[in-house]
Amino acid sequence: MKRLTLVITLLLWVSLDLMAQCAMCRATLENNVSNGQVGIAAGINFGILYLFIMPYLIVVVLGLLWYKKSRSNIRSVAE
Repeated sequence: MKRLTLVITLLLWVSLDLMAQCAMCRATLENNVSNGQVGIAAGINFGILYLFIMPYLIVVVLGLLWYKKSRSNIRSVAE
């Protein structure tokens, strides 16, 4: 029970830092766009998409590897 409480506390503590970073990024982007520098905003948007897609890509690759391994195990048992 103590371990669960510690994990939840750490996750909440880390999430507070993440929210602060989002506000700082937003302020920087708004300042750059108002100054006519749209390229920085496009770069950060690309970075956000990159970070968004990576976990899904990892899950798909692991799923494919697991599927191939299970298929090869079924074939070796059938022989």
